[in-house]
Amino acid sequence: MIKDTLTSSITEKNAVIGVIGLGYVGLPLIVEFCLKGYQGIGFEVDKKKADSINAGESYIVDVSGENVQKCLADGKLSATTDFSLLAKCDVVIICVPTPLRKTKDPDMSYIIAAGEEIQKYLRKGQLIILESTTYPGTTDEVLQPMLEEKGFKLDEDFLLAFSPERVDPGNPQFQTHNIPKVVGGVSPDSTEVASLLYAQIVNEVHSVSSARVAEACKLWENTFRAINIGMANEMARLCNTLGIDTWEVVRAAATKPFGFMPFYPGPGIGGHCIPLDPHYLSWKARQHGFDSQFISLAEQVNSGMPAYVVKLVSTALNDVKKAVNGSKILILGVAYKKDIDDMRESPALSIIDLLRSRGADLVYHDPFVPEVTFDHAYTIGDAEPLYNKDLTDELVKNSDCVIICTEHSNIDYKRICELAPLIVDTRNALSPDVRNGSKAKVVRL
Repeated sequence: MIKDTLTSSITEKNAVIGVIGLGYVGLPLIVEFCLKGYQGIGFEVDKKKADSINAGESYIVDVSGENVQKCLADGKLSATTDFSLLAKCDVVIICVPTPLRKTKDPDMSYIIAAGEEIQKYLRKGQLIILESTTYPGTTDEVLQPMLEEKGFKLDEDFLLAFSPERVDPGNPQFQTHNIPKVVGGVSPDSTEVASLLYAQIVNEVHSVSSARVAEACKLWENTFRAINIGMANEMARLCNTLGIDTWEVVRAAATKPFGFMPFYPGPGIGGHCIPLDPHYLSWKARQHGFDSQFISLAEQVNSGMPAYVVKLVSTALNDVKKAVNGSKILILGVAYKKDIDDMRESPALSIIDLLRSRGADLVYHDPFVPEVTFDHAYTIGDAEPLYNKDLTDELVKNSDCVIICTEHSNIDYKRICELAPLIVDTRNALSPDVRNGSKAKVVRL
């Protein structure tokens, strides 16, 4: 039986683990398996990434070069662009991107491309797991028929499961091994074997009754966050209208030990999950004639935050008798969150675009991001790329306005307050101690 064979090979660490996609999800995952003694093969369409891994170099903040080098030295890890090697794998885990189309519909092309490669080289006795975030039904509606086209049967020839990734890039407290893993198979055997597999590298595995439950779980998690961030952003705008300190209100509310969970406002939402996952859920809901109103309202509020930040900047400049047109504006931080280099869906991109469309002279400083590019087809302002500027005293002093879009830890905010004439702080990066005594006019979200 396939279940017994895979159980034995996983338990005895003879199973070869293949991971398709060596990004923020796939690379930490395969390294974790290799550190536990499994043979791992990473599959990439980007030859530069494969070459970097084979050279012992990590390009992901959560994976140290030392761990990659150890896995290579032990002969456990290799990376390749040759997908024919999928035939050597006992387990194949798909960790490819699942972006949105410009129409806000799910873009399944990466999952389908990975499925086609697996289909080419599928052999009897393999466990296939999808980790890429997607709508409920993808695993059994899309992947299962692709695998069965070869005449293979579920449970007899292959097993199939879904386990949502829960990566939080740059978070030193929670990484692959100590984030509970939800696992749902298309069949009970698939659930059991996939759960056993993940139990080898994570502290806690939570099995659910189906792949669809696991798929919906991931979307619920991030839709919950998107809606609550939308609530926080709306409260920030209300507090601003009422002349109340938003951040003091949040701190006060967070003292309640039950019934409240603090969420914080910001210039918008970014990253590979929160801006995208609610759309996957609402898209699937529409297929069944269901109108997900909470999701739509949260998306409306969150997507409007970059324009609101630009309004704050415009008003602040106007108060010192300056126009946005022609003003020198310095953006501090363009990554979507602090202390990482990930630019996906970063609200800073929209803020830059809106300000450039109004004639502002934009520069940015971000120690993690050397260059920012823009899609000409979806840009209303100047679509020319921007390059990171050194944070010199002259750059800060000569700026008409400094906007803190991402609160990177290695920036001296006290110095910024001493040098900048006007600061718009969208992240509460400037504590009272930092602000006190400074000559800068500070506008906070």
